[in-house]
Amino acid sequence: MAQDGERAPSDADHRPVPSLPRRLADPTPVVLFGTFLWFAGAVLFGWRDLADGTFDIQFFSCVAGTALGIIGYGVFRWQRSAARRGSRGSWQGLSGLDT
Repeated sequence: MAQDGERAPSDADHRPVPSLPRRLADPTPVVLFGTFLWFAGAVLFGWRDLADGTFDIQFFSCVAGTALGIIGYGVFRWQRSAARRGSRGSWQGLSGLDT
């Protein structure tokens, strides 16, 4: 980084950064796998707590994580469809992930 009074390097001195491969840029598998893990935790803690007759915070945390994962994935899909339609307020660069 250039200090005060120094000239910043020109763009010709920098090489362009390549884009990420499609499998690394697509967040869908990570989001779905994380939501599945929250769901598995809810089932596991729910089974344990059902035997005890009381539901602890671990169960409710996993239920909340599952619900937020589902809601977040829904918003993510909604934004991707808006990007494919070309909506002005949508995120840019997401439409290429659906092909």
